[in-house]
Amino acid sequence: MPGGRVELVGLTKRFTEVAVDGVDLDVASGEFFSLLGPSGCGKTTTLRLIAGFEQPTSGRILLDGADMSNIPPHRRNVNTVFQSYALFPFLSVSDNVAFGLRHRHLTKDEIRRLVGDALELVQLTGFGKRRPAMLSGGQQQRVALARALVLNPAVLLLDEPLGSLDAKLRRSLKMELKALQERVGITFLYVTHDQEEALTMSDRLAVMNSGRIAQIGVPREVYEEPADTYVADFLGVSNLMEVEVLDRGPGAACHLRLGETPLAADRGEVDGLGPAHAVIRPERVRIEQHGSAGPNRVPAMVERLVFLGAATQVMLRLAAGVPLQALIQNDGSATGLAQGTPVHAFLPPDALRVLGGAAREVPVEAAAEAAVSR
Repeated sequence: MPGGRVELVGLTKRFTEVAVDGVDLDVASGEFFSLLGPSGCGKTTTLRLIAGFEQPTSGRILLDGADMSNIPPHRRNVNTVFQSYALFPFLSVSDNVAFGLRHRHLTKDEIRRLVGDALELVQLTGFGKRRPAMLSGGQQQRVALARALVLNPAVLLLDEPLGSLDAKLRRSLKMELKALQERVGITFLYVTHDQEEALTMSDRLAVMNSGRIAQIGVPREVYEEPADTYVADFLGVSNLMEVEVLDRGPGAACHLRLGETPLAADRGEVDGLGPAHAVIRPERVRIEQHGSAGPNRVPAMVERLVFLGAATQVMLRLAAGVPLQALIQNDGSATGLAQGTPVHAFLPPDALRVLGGAAREVPVEAAAEAAVSR
């Protein structure tokens, strides 16, 4: 197996405040791993520590078992792609890509071959003589990738490389980026605040909060099995509801009360009874006709419909006054819904999860607007 394993052991960085707080992380060789979190959570500082641009206050950074904590950046077998790309405007595309090879005692023919291979890898063959100003944003991003990959690093660090591109271009390039990583087979450590990017490309991801890792796992696991309300609230759109745990059933099952409505949840992460938070994803909420009978059905009123193209987001207000979002695919099933329509919301027990931890206050309207922007 090729090199590229990254281990962080108790990694800590203090400025005036603690930016990275005792992070332990093991990224496997050849893995596409993402650090995900809001601004100020410590993800970019962690990346800069691995690159060697910052020195840790304490802890260790291991690359293939060797401690890199005090090794200067140019002696670490890692390379970085920045959000700004940092291309030299006065150099051609070929000269930008070849820049890092100039000090490796290679012949001109060897450099020309390596540059040509790198440009072919990022689908820019024939663009070598152009200047960066003659390229689109997506093409400049590919040049930055080629310049990093031509040096054959064990680990490629990417600091929000798609952040300056428009939404449509981001969607297409994230597919290309994942395919590129699979072709070259090296470790990608990707920093982003974009949940969709992390879910789409990552083999595994870590959600960060205040300099610490809140949860690590494969995308589906972290999305469907959030460790606490912070992860549930940050990763994707979620319905967080204040409930009361009445009793514990077999395994992790719970019996709850939302307002005056009893609910059953198949999964719970609480140790005792009393106040807690329950979470359910909008796509798992089912809207039924008013008066539908059966367990886990809550009377509600349609407050707002948000057309998203392939789906419609339905903003509900439950009888207990709790806002709830549902996502319905535009397959013709939601034609009878309109503002003010009384309905019943079915919350399937296998989709309802009881969590610990404090939830961030995110107004339901703001969440809807965020969904529209995505």
